[in-house]
Amino acid sequence: MNAPPYTLWQLVKYMLGLGTWGFGGPVALVGFMYRDLVERRQWLAESDYKEGMVIAQLMPGPLAAQLAIYLGYVHYRVRGATLAGVAFVLPSFVMVVVLGALYRTYGGLAWMQAVFYGVGACVVGIIAMSAWKLTSKNIGTDKLLWAIFLASAVTTVVTQSEELWLFLGAGVLVWLVRAPPKFGSAGTMQAAAAPLAAAFSLQAVDWHRLAQIGAYFAYAGTFVFGSGLAIVPFLYGGVVKEYGWLTDRQFVDAVAVAMITPGPVVITTGFIGYLVAGFWGAVAAAAATFLPCYLLTILPAPWFKRHGKRPAIAAFVDGVTAAAIGAITGAVIVIAQRSITDWFTAALAAATALVLWRFKKVQEPVVVLAAALIGLAVYPLMRG
Repeated sequence: MNAPPYTLWQLVKYMLGLGTWGFGGPVALVGFMYRDLVERRQWLAESDYKEGMVIAQLMPGPLAAQLAIYLGYVHYRVRGATLAGVAFVLPSFVMVVVLGALYRTYGGLAWMQAVFYGVGACVVGIIAMSAWKLTSKNIGTDKLLWAIFLASAVTTVVTQSEELWLFLGAGVLVWLVRAPPKFGSAGTMQAAAAPLAAAFSLQAVDWHRLAQIGAYFAYAGTFVFGSGLAIVPFLYGGVVKEYGWLTDRQFVDAVAVAMITPGPVVITTGFIGYLVAGFWGAVAAAAATFLPCYLLTILPAPWFKRHGKRPAIAAFVDGVTAAAIGAITGAVIVIAQRSITDWFTAALAAATALVLWRFKKVQEPVVVLAAALIGLAVYPLMRG
């Protein structure tokens, strides 16, 4: 095996940077990883990226964090997966803890609505461009992949969720069409599954509330599929309805914090944990959320590395990838429905996409900062 064209610490530095400046949620973040690591720097092969996307879609947990973990695993195995995952999540965790402290001290963050007014619309433009790049690069002119892409996009828009059965079905369909199994032979496709991390030992924790937080968020991280956005309605049912840890207003603010901070959207669990039980509540919630996705990424990774190049597996991967990109494209519309509330936010989203398409060297953090400042200035006028 040839030496990788990058060091582990270069990858860790990149993930730290992406976790610090990567706005736009899971759709944008997976697009950034493809652009930076596959296209521009050529550190990773396209096949490695596709395998990572398949694992991230088939296993429960936040999409972007799982992809970062897998890409760290490709050349540096468990050590690379661990360091890449921590580097990706750590910056946003620090940010939400600081925001949580400010929130508790000052009784809310009124300015957040104004910032999210601008940033939310800007994010729609960013993820639309990411979805377009992924589609044009991976779908090509293959009619079967286009059919899967469109079906997945429409399903995502209609159901406002990502359906695991659709990813699996797409993979099986392309496998059967391109590389049908020879029944009775030893070469039939094996199941790409990993055991679920069903429970976590919290016996050493003395505080009952921390134990509740850890158990609940471990459950959420283990059994919720799809992007980080998919966990939001699930969390609402537990955090607000079942346990009563937060009010409706606090929960909405927690989601807004996740949207206006870089890194994975699911880091909102850290903010929620802080509001419930302070710093150690944030640690317990974030760690419990991300541990299942870490385990469920590195456990099947060796199998994918050994068998991922077989025609049957490659066809399965292509099918799942097409469905995943369709779901990402559908998510653009779902997020737009929530973030575009008037003519100004619609114009801001369109302007963002146009700027990123026309001026290739413009960095997304600059666009997001500009949108936040615009939101602070315009929101009072639009709501006045």
